[in-house]
Amino acid sequence: MADATRTLVTGERNLRRSLVDPPRPVRAAGGGKPRRAALRALGYAALILAAAAMLLPFFWMVMSSLKPSNEVFTAPIVWIPEIFVWDNYVTIWTDSGIGTWIRNTLVLSVAVTLLQLLTGSFAAYGFARMRFPGRDVLFLAYVGTIAVPWQSYMIPQFMMLSDLGVVNTLWSIVLLQAFGAFGVFLMKQFYETVPEELAEAARLDGLSEYGIWRRIMLPLSVPALASLALLTFVNTWNDFLGPLIYLRDAELWTMQLGLRNFVTGLYDVNYGVLFAGLTISVLPIAIIFLLGQRFFVEGIATSGMKG
Repeated sequence: MADATRTLVTGERNLRRSLVDPPRPVRAAGGGKPRRAALRALGYAALILAAAAMLLPFFWMVMSSLKPSNEVFTAPIVWIPEIFVWDNYVTIWTDSGIGTWIRNTLVLSVAVTLLQLLTGSFAAYGFARMRFPGRDVLFLAYVGTIAVPWQSYMIPQFMMLSDLGVVNTLWSIVLLQAFGAFGVFLMKQFYETVPEELAEAARLDGLSEYGIWRRIMLPLSVPALASLALLTFVNTWNDFLGPLIYLRDAELWTMQLGLRNFVTGLYDVNYGVLFAGLTISVLPIAIIFLLGQRFFVEGIATSGMKG
């Protein structure tokens, strides 16, 4: 009788253990791991090849900036020069106004970036959290302007800025790019991921909507702000058509406009010096990307999530 009772208790215990922790299926030894490792290796190889293909033109540009002018466009291509001509950088710095170009471009890029962060985040908070008639229609109309090419309203915009008397000043570029629909869209998508309970608790504590935006939303949206700042800075730094239309005096030229006039102003273009100027113009963008890539990836990844 005792043996039967012990058997029943043991069987019940084994049954409970099997229900709580069911037996795992037996896999073939070494079946999945080598396959996953091979797929991962192929993925890394594809990424390395893609990165090399993207970086190859930049490598050629840097190497061309250290070549004599007659060795830049040779066939076949000489990737690494036999003699590094460092004087190309001295020549572009002394024989052109590159210092003025960098200063003007930096002033415009920083001013436009700060204004777009301010206007984009503030307008996005209104579209994301405020309730007013026609909000969704107004937001769709505003975001729809992204699809309208700038060339279609370039002339009336130039006439408006001419009437304001800001043409041939840096203010024209600042006013031209101080507002952006893409920034509003990006920030609105991020704000909608922030729980509404935070704002409701702040309202119960007597905080105004301006205070909620400044003290709650802005600190939480650092990744999205960093992404918007990076994109805006790069677009402003690389802008060519805007300065070409509005900036006429050589003292107001930006980096892109100055390099273009540096080329057309020479009868026999020294391509080594030109590529030295192009390399200098790319360096600030590369440094900013390296410093802000973590925030950029995080901001882009979270701006499309809700809830």
